[in-house]
Amino acid sequence: MTDPTHALSFGAAAAGYDRHRPRYPEPAVRWALDGVDPAARVVDLGAGTGILTRGARALGYEVIPVEPDPGMRAQLDAATPGVTALAGSAEAMPVPDGSADAVLAGQAYHWFDPDRAHAEIARVLRSGGTFAPIWNVRDDDADWVAELGRIAHLGDNTGDLTEKVTDFGPAFGAVELGRFAHRTAVTPDQVVGMIHTRSYWLTAPSEERQRVDRDMRELFATHPDLTGRDTVELAYQTLVFRARRR
Repeated sequence: MTDPTHALSFGAAAAGYDRHRPRYPEPAVRWALDGVDPAARVVDLGAGTGILTRGARALGYEVIPVEPDPGMRAQLDAATPGVTALAGSAEAMPVPDGSADAVLAGQAYHWFDPDRAHAEIARVLRSGGTFAPIWNVRDDDADWVAELGRIAHLGDNTGDLTEKVTDFGPAFGAVELGRFAHRTAVTPDQVVGMIHTRSYWLTAPSEERQRVDRDMRELFATHPDLTGRDTVELAYQTLVFRARRR
């Protein structure tokens, strides 16, 4: 299981997380929920500040957000009218047996205890229901983005995920993978704000935070693709891993 200090580090930065983290493109959310009736009940597991909850609600789904961090739940409730996040985790959801048609997990599955979480997700899903973890992953083809990843110890990449997310246990069928490219225009300050919502920065000592911030500012001031520009494009791939409950 991942270090809970990192997993529960985001609440202190909940407002910034909601402001600066990228949204999920609509085609990716639609693909995750393909075959799920629009009137169905969807659980957003590890819902954070509700970015994925709002994406699924925009498609007409009833969404039940479940989130362990009280700071993130408070931000979700404030930013998502008509929704109240439930306190719970992937290993213990306050959701009745067989009551969900789909369970989504945006930027959250890597924090789960897999064996316990798979059994709990299977418990709340009806037969034939969908489980779909989703990640927005930066495209590191631009060398300044790769350098940003080195500076801030971002670490995540598509290769790591496709190698690690291969099955969801015996209660689920084969995992399908969907890939969706998208871009977002950001200012240097917004990039810094996004980095300040990452678990590495949030849990780092003060000296390391200062080093990351200093090196980011140096990157923006000196890299030829960045100097003199008010905004830059961050390219993402959204990866969706989808499987059905047996």
